[in-house]
Amino acid sequence: MTGRLWGVGLGPGDPELVTVKAARLIGAADVIAFHSARHGRSIARSVAAPYLRDGQLEEHLVYPLTTETTDHPGGYQGAMDDFYAECAARLAAHLDAGRDVVVLAEGDPLFYGSYMHMHKRLTDRYDCEVVPGVTSVSAAAAVLGRPLCERDEILTVLPGTLPPDILAQKLRETDAAAVMKLGRTFGNVREAFELAGRADEAWYVERATTDAQRTLPLADVDPDSVPYFSLALLPSPINNTFATPVTGRPLEEGSVTVVGLGPAGPEWMTPEVRAALANADDVIGYGPYVDRLPDRARQRKHPSDNKVESERAAFALDLARKGSRVVVVSSGDPGVFAMASAVTEVAAEPEYADIAVRVLPGMTAAQAVASRAGAPLGHDYCVLSLSDRLKPWDVIAARLTAAATADLAIAIYNPASKSRTWQVAATRDLLLEHRDPGTPVVVGRDVGGASESVTITTLGELDPATVDMRCLLLIGSSQTRSVDRPAGSLVFTPRRYPQGAG
Repeated sequence: MTGRLWGVGLGPGDPELVTVKAARLIGAADVIAFHSARHGRSIARSVAAPYLRDGQLEEHLVYPLTTETTDHPGGYQGAMDDFYAECAARLAAHLDAGRDVVVLAEGDPLFYGSYMHMHKRLTDRYDCEVVPGVTSVSAAAAVLGRPLCERDEILTVLPGTLPPDILAQKLRETDAAAVMKLGRTFGNVREAFELAGRADEAWYVERATTDAQRTLPLADVDPDSVPYFSLALLPSPINNTFATPVTGRPLEEGSVTVVGLGPAGPEWMTPEVRAALANADDVIGYGPYVDRLPDRARQRKHPSDNKVESERAAFALDLARKGSRVVVVSSGDPGVFAMASAVTEVAAEPEYADIAVRVLPGMTAAQAVASRAGAPLGHDYCVLSLSDRLKPWDVIAARLTAAATADLAIAIYNPASKSRTWQVAATRDLLLEHRDPGTPVVVGRDVGGASESVTITTLGELDPATVDMRCLLLIGSSQTRSVDRPAGSLVFTPRRYPQGAG
């Protein structure tokens, strides 16, 4: 009669978290098997030690490699496959001899554990049973005292071995997350949280429930101190009152907060804005901007067209009047040709006098484009929109003339669209009446986005056909310089302004 194989979960490290069933089976087994690296120290055996008895046979399964390179013809995976096949053969010999075998597994045997490789190879020949254990994910939430997920929230468990860009995308798409397998992957994992705009929400937990336990905000971790038995945890956003303190005061019930998302991805967003978004009940904005934000289970999104700003503002204030914590989103900074003006204008009406309104700043598109070129806005400058949807062209032309006459650098928003194709050429011709044709011009398109391009040209050579609605123009003053260098071109406007210039 053959023996029986047990995969026994030991939990996260505290011997008192070993289940009653697991303790009984460990004490009764004929053979105890456990894994370790080549240094020979087995965490699993140390956790199970209080439940072992004298006279038991032990199978010490030593990994041939962990992170090292190998000359195995099948590479790392080939070496590990051979190792697991050898281990299965060693256990099979005991089972064939009628001995019951317990394979010790940290956490749960079928959750990123080595036991599963024995199970897959032996379950078709022997009676195998799995005893579940407390996972490190549950232990991490417990030691932090922070709920993992609630109601309709989605919890995603991810390996830290994923590339940072893929890991970041997964983090954007989920409510809560646990990232396993840290150690040498920690640098990439933290980069992924930063790319996802969620680094300030994340916690680091090391050796949960053991005497060596350590917890701290992910952003404060020294990468050189991270062992393999650690994880990064993104707890429940519904329960964000448990989370790391955030910049700024919390959102009030029955309030509207207008925020700037920055010009592109989450890496351009301020921690204060991220905190407001995490606290919001309702998020309102132009559809493409709302789509940039992750879905949250308890949060309602209200995307709309970009031509209904006043209606959008009134809708936000009406929701707030019903007690909702509303966030209205804009690209860039909400006070620069964006929703802050529309919301405050409608909020000035008597019917909304009791609704609290806050505005949280964001990185502007002008600042983003300028940073890519150097410092073209390093001295006095003005900001103008070429859109004549809300103001007539003669007003735009008068303001362009005034800025040119005053010798200000100019940041131009909304230069062109499908229905507005002539304003860029008209602007160039008007400015050439006051500026040298060699005046530096920076054309930034989709800065921070996937199709980013930055072109440095001159006012005289500016081609209007290359400019569309996704562009922003920076027109230099008489003092702005463009310098070609082997290390990259620079455009800058000195902070000094010479006497008599202009």
